Amino acid sequence: MTPYADLVITGADVYTVDAARSWSDAVAVRGDRIVALGAAAAGELIGPRTRVIEARGGMVLPGFQDAHVHAPFAGRNRLNVDLNGLVGRQAYLDRIAAYAAADPDVPWIVGGGWAMEYFPGGTPSKDDLDAIVPDRPVFLFNRDVHGAWVNSAALAAAGIDRDTPDPADGRIERDPRTGEPTGTLHEGAAYSFNDRHVPLPSRQDWEAAILNAQHHLHSLGITGWQDAWVTPATLDAYRSLDASGRLTARVVGALWWDRHRGLDQIPEFLGQREAGTERFRPTTVKIMTDGVMENYTGALLEPYCDGCGGHTDNHGLSYVERDLLAAAVTELDRLGFQVHMHAIGDRAVRNALDAVQAARAANGGGDHRHHIAHLQLVQPEDVPRFRELGVTANCQAYWAQMEPQMEELTLPFLGRDRADLQYPFGDLLRTGATLAMGSDWAVTTANPLEEIEVAVTRIDPDNRGNAPFLPEQALPLPVALAAFTAGSAYVNHDDDAGAIAVGRRADLAVLDRNLFSRAAGPVGDAHVDYTIAAGSVVYERP
Repeated sequence: MTPYADLVITGADVYTVDAARSWSDAVAVRGDRIVALGAAAAGELIGPRTRVIEARGGMVLPGFQDAHVHAPFAGRNRLNVDLNGLVGRQAYLDRIAAYAAADPDVPWIVGGGWAMEYFPGGTPSKDDLDAIVPDRPVFLFNRDVHGAWVNSAALAAAGIDRDTPDPADGRIERDPRTGEPTGTLHEGAAYSFNDRHVPLPSRQDWEAAILNAQHHLHSLGITGWQDAWVTPATLDAYRSLDASGRLTARVVGALWWDRHRGLDQIPEFLGQREAGTERFRPTTVKIMTDGVMENYTGALLEPYCDGCGGHTDNHGLSYVERDLLAAAVTELDRLGFQVHMHAIGDRAVRNALDAVQAARAANGGGDHRHHIAHLQLVQPEDVPRFRELGVTANCQAYWAQMEPQMEELTLPFLGRDRADLQYPFGDLLRTGATLAMGSDWAVTTANPLEEIEVAVTRIDPDNRGNAPFLPEQALPLPVALAAFTAGSAYVNHDDDAGAIAVGRRADLAVLDRNLFSRAAGPVGDAHVDYTIAAGSVVYERP
């Protein structure tokens, strides 16, 4: 007699995301495997102990996979001072003051998530923090983790004053009259401050942060992700969680490339790669090649505009110079690593593509599935190179909308012609590139449904009356769904996931509506009712 199923989902429209984009109406699971599709076949496997989920009017998808996320850091924010989702300077100050009052013995106040758009020039002041927390250091990364807001006590703890020079890879915001630090640290100034002065979380702290993040991601239908910034400390936390059975997602770890070092760090990656476990595989190296547009550190081929019709002499920053980047990618490729590159500006994107081209010339083809994330500004001649070089476009679709940060801190400093080249997801699709999607949470929302809505509409889900941002670059809904399931699973080398088929691992997301239905409403308004990871229900909507 055929064993019964452990779980059957029936009544829903099952979108398999297979090559034919076929549909079914039920799915049966035994252990961690999908064992039947279709109401008739699944119905025969229902036994006395089978859990049956009646999902009438709903939709079953492969579990989402996030190809670029910062789960430990996002979870740490959520457990400390989490400013994500708040609107405006006063809301930030109220949250910080409430946390400080509730935890008077915490020696440092840390967290982040503030948005540059709520401060003149994108730079908050230490004076605001000093007024509410004068006695303890405060260090808060901004939303995109490319800058930090600090108070006077933090600056004093680090010994930063008017005579402290800017680091080569960053900037200390200063009063133009006195030269005194004003409370905002950019890029390397923020990173080095965090590394050298902010107290290090313990392994137990990181475990708690990852578990907090995992719960949130599961609630959004996410069953796997690529952690785009793995340090030795977070690597140990992931290993410990998997050993104790608490890691229910599948995670690829992208080991962090220290931009102040060279090829000498690669042997360390080899050792870290050997520390992988069943659910956590540190098989990728993440290289941040440039900064971001909003603080003018994204690497550009032509200089930034001055916001008034002229140009500056600032081309942004390349954190890993072109020749070293090519040598690094070539050596990592030879050793079997996947390379995950952050590239915002058009010069950074071109350098990253050139690096993969150099690796292929030296090593031949391979199945390492290198990818470039963010892709804010891409020159048209570089778009077809993704397909030609086999480089996956790792898209952060939520950013492709018109919002205050774009209007105030990006468009005036790019100029009209370059502004029209941003987030060319449609062109990448039309030239045959493989697309994956990631949130970059906690930079922006971790919700795949909101991100997919922006990919399809190029409109902010919170302001649906806005005009679409470069609508010719919008993606069809089936493509966007495939990018967040099959595409990201491909990047994660998780060929057992990303589609619903008999024999595949049972990673599933059950939505409250069929996204293709005319009555479904906006994609971002849908909810996840259940998330199943490896056959186990890891989230159930109350």
